[in-house]
Amino acid sequence: MTVGLTIYILMWPILVACVMFAIAGGFFKEWAAARREGRMII
Repeated sequence: MTVGLTIYILMWPILVACVMFAIAGGFFKEWAAARREGRMII
């Protein structure tokens, strides 16, 4: 039971890191495209 609980607790930071990485990757991709086209991102 201890191993299962440990895995469950450690799963959340990894999941959050993956989501944040996906969001940041999309943001920087859009930012680079806007910069190439010479327009503001906002």
